[in-house]
Parts: sequence; structure tokens; C-alpha cells
Amino acid sequence: MNKKNVLTLDDAKIIATAAEAEATRNNWPVVIAIVDDGAHLIHLLRLDETQFGSVEVAIQKARAAIAFRRPTKIWEEQVGAGSIRYLGLPGTLPIEGGLPIAAEGQFIGAVGVSGVRSHQDAQIARAGLDALFKNA
Repeated sequence: MNKKNVLTLDDAKIIATAAEAEATRNNWPVVIAIVDDGAHLIHLLRLDETQFGSVEVAIQKARAAIAFRRPTKIWEEQVGAGSIRYLGLPGTLPIEGGLPIAAEGQFIGAVGVSGVRSHQDAQIARAGLDALFKNA
């Protein structure tokens, strides 16, 4: 029988805490969304002064990252290079800031951040993942 790694609520809290610290350190108001391997929301954090439109964008970035098992930056680069066919894929969001979470070769979830420039969103998401795997 195969064994499956899962992203727990405690894992999501580690990611969110570190991501929030990175955002706060830079005075960036953002939403941080963390989903499991089925793209179901586990944890959502909206910092003060973040526009409400970023809530759904953060969730969609996370969902796109786990659905296709790659950072959303991939689609942003492809669309920027003129490959607009990626805009037609269901569930894609061609904006950097969504990162899949993998453990021991298994995709277990994703984090999505929205609220500032897309590369800053990705920086915040990366800080969260770095903290998770530092504690692992």
C-alpha cells in the first residue's frame, strides 16, 4: 500500500506565520491562502489594509499551483512571451505568487499570495515554504 503525505493545519500555520512575518517586515498588505492537495482551503490570512479583491486571487493562485503542480510564474512568463493559449486552461492564473508544496516527492498543497507586485507575492510565499521545510 502506498503512503500519502498530507499538509496539516499545523503545517499551514507555520507557512502562514512565516509568510506574514515577511509581508510585515516589508510593510506589504497581502492575503495568504494555503490549500491542500485537492485545492481545498486550509488556512486564509488577510492582513490589515489589504484590498478584498486579493482574497479570491490568493486562493486561485494556490489552487492553480496545486492543480498543475508548478508555480504560477510559469504561466505569467508564457503569457508574457505571447503564448496566450495558456489563458484558456481551466483553473490557471497567469500571475506569479502561487507555489506548490511538495514533500518527499509528493505534492501536498500550495500557497498563494496576493496584494502587492507579483514577484513580491512570490517572495512572501517562498518565505512561508522555507519556514515549513526548515522545521521539517
